[in-house]
Amino acid sequence: MDFRAALLDQTREFGELIRSADPSTPVPTCPDWTLKHLFRHVGRGNRWAAQIIAERRMSALDPREVREGKPPDDPDGAIDWLNQGAQLVVDAVERAGAATRVWTFRGSRPAGWWIRRRLHEVTVHHADAVLALGADFNPSPELAADAISEWVELMAGPGAQSALDRGRSIHMHATDDGLGPTGEWTIVHDEDGLWWSHNHSKADTALRGSAGDLLLAITRRRTAADSGIEVFGDTAVWDAWLERTGF
Repeated sequence: MDFRAALLDQTREFGELIRSADPSTPVPTCPDWTLKHLFRHVGRGNRWAAQIIAERRMSALDPREVREGKPPDDPDGAIDWLNQGAQLVVDAVERAGAATRVWTFRGSRPAGWWIRRRLHEVTVHHADAVLALGADFNPSPELAADAISEWVELMAGPGAQSALDRGRSIHMHATDDGLGPTGEWTIVHDEDGLWWSHNHSKADTALRGSAGDLLLAITRRRTAADSGIEVFGDTAVWDAWLERTGF
């Protein structure tokens, strides 16, 4: 997947969806937010990441210090502001070099890390907007599967808190055609610590559904039951994972 192109595409789609909607529409999956809040959050978040990269920061940037962190009042100017923010991330990585290490909330990482992170931040908030408007979220299976992988990396990778009790495991299987191993995820907490792989494996809890539905479930946008996902085994393990893996 071309993460740079995907970030720009997802940002444009997100912006066009909100452009045609009432900005005061509540966003149930982000309590107390409206589409206007969601729009500003995504747009400022991209500029925040771009500034971290451009300044080669090794410490956090206060969101209040983001340059041009608020959109213009006119709708067309606001959409331009949103799309420019995504382009700023791409451009900042290009100038700094994808391998240049910068600050992230998971410790120092290569600057290119931010492009994939921002892509899937936009992807999930695009889902928030779609659900707020009563529509169906239909990302490509490839995009949804990579968003799941990126989320699992954040929650089960180095520097993450333990989201599973020791001795417990979770397996997810996407039913979409063509994903192959990238459509399976096994998360394990054993004597080696918390880790994950794309292996097919038995687990305490197993979930089976489309990649899009699994993404909504793992990011707590919709329950597995509401999405029609099949859940097998000890559901308490899945419930505990969800409780421990929110930003």
